[in-house]
Amino acid sequence: MSQRQVLQVFEQYQRDRTKFIQTVAELAGRPQHIETLQNAGVMSLLRPLLLDIVPTIQHTAALALGRLANYNEDLAEAIVKGDILPQLVYSLAEQNRFYKKSAAFVLRAVSRHSPSLAQSVVDCGALDALVICLEEFDAEVKESAAWAIGYIAAHNGELSQAVVDAGAVPLLVMCIQEPEVSLKSIAASALSDISKHSPELAQTVVDSGAIAHLSQMTLNPNAKLKRQVFSALSQIAKHSVDLAEMVVEAEIFPSVLACLKDQDSYVQKNIAILIREIAKHTPELSQLIVNAGGVAAVVDYIGETRGNIRLPGVMMLGYVAAHAENLAMAVIVSKGASQLAIVLCEEEEDHMQAAAAWSLGQIGRHTPEHAKAIAQTNVLPKLLQMYLNPASSEDLQVKCKKALKNILQKCVHLEALEPLLYDAPPNILKHVIGQFSKVLPNDSKARRLFMTSGGLKKVQEIKAEPGSVLSEYINIINNCYPEEVIKYYSPGYSETLLEKVENFNVVTTDPSLAYSHSESAGNSLSHSQTICSTLVV
Repeated sequence: MSQRQVLQVFEQYQRDRTKFIQTVAELAGRPQHIETLQNAGVMSLLRPLLLDIVPTIQHTAALALGRLANYNEDLAEAIVKGDILPQLVYSLAEQNRFYKKSAAFVLRAVSRHSPSLAQSVVDCGALDALVICLEEFDAEVKESAAWAIGYIAAHNGELSQAVVDAGAVPLLVMCIQEPEVSLKSIAASALSDISKHSPELAQTVVDSGAIAHLSQMTLNPNAKLKRQVFSALSQIAKHSVDLAEMVVEAEIFPSVLACLKDQDSYVQKNIAILIREIAKHTPELSQLIVNAGGVAAVVDYIGETRGNIRLPGVMMLGYVAAHAENLAMAVIVSKGASQLAIVLCEEEEDHMQAAAAWSLGQIGRHTPEHAKAIAQTNVLPKLLQMYLNPASSEDLQVKCKKALKNILQKCVHLEALEPLLYDAPPNILKHVIGQFSKVLPNDSKARRLFMTSGGLKKVQEIKAEPGSVLSEYINIINNCYPEEVIKYYSPGYSETLLEKVENFNVVTTDPSLAYSHSESAGNSLSHSQTICSTLVV
């Protein structure tokens, strides 16, 4: 055999290896082939190719492993159990940029599934190698490394702290200053994942100067970048008043409010989350948002969106209203109460209805004027219906009950309260009756309307335990009317009158007088009825 023939054997081997790994990488990108590849023992075949002398085969093998690990947790665990991670980490510092990008992809794919798998990546020393990759000249290598770091940090505070301890934060802040938009976006996402776990981790991100650079990108036209920027700012702001004030001091208001009308729904939602996280801390921060036009902008946002995208806006209105009377009135003036009532009726998901109910309760709990504004949206019967509905979740029932109590304890708008007399259970009814007992003694017009509308009759039908709060409220109401009126509306009174008619004894023998007496007795019920129509209370 000639030398040429010998070399042809090796050339054929190389061509076959290249074709094999390229085909496997392609198949690994198609979910329908994953199980077949796994059953064929693809992992054991790919591992030695990571150390192949041909760089193309190396990084293609890593790409194939990454696609397999990304598919499900079992395959990711197989990579860990196959001792492939140390090999990847070792090569990460030695190989070319194509391999580094693919190796970082494998680490990211393994880390994304669970905290235990992410911990396995950390334990094999991957963080130090990934942080070094953040200093690479090539933007795609930085991007892959930042993505892997973000997935590790996303799981819990311990892993996030490991990322911080590895020195990743300052380099991620440098990445958001790079010109490549995709690198900016992924670095901002990683900073968001680090910040979300605790005030201390968020403070570390702030201390690296992240807020100033993030705030400069809030008006960037790229939707994917804005999503991550607003997410990072909201994760920082949510932890404490000091951190929220630092975000506000970056002068993001009122310019970011315009982005609530962005075409990208995730941008809209993340902005609403940011505003909510700032508003929840103090009345002063909420007032700043109100002064910037934030409440009106959020009300418009709620009106233009549907489903879960509405949720942070709905909660934001509740947080603002909870702080003070004037802030709750600002929500009402901006038509926030009526918009929340629409959300309560339109949305079908329990958690959305619960959020709307909670916010309505925060608005209505301050003064009679606030409660009246809620009552006039005709939302009280809806809250009661949801509270009584056995199909409602426990959280929704609790929120509706609390909202009803908050509003009813302040509401003196009797017209809105009266429908609740007929359906409310005792624990809600006592609050309704309590409000009538406060208003009726001092309002003659209200007493007349309450009697003619049937409200007084309904009160007489209520069975209250003697000495209970409900019984005391009913006594106060009854004392507002003459005794004969209360008797007339008491259950069974009409039967009593008819029985008197039947048992009435005629005492005269004069037929005309007997007829007169009979007519008088027969019309005694009619006479009693006229009491209520002619009585000036």
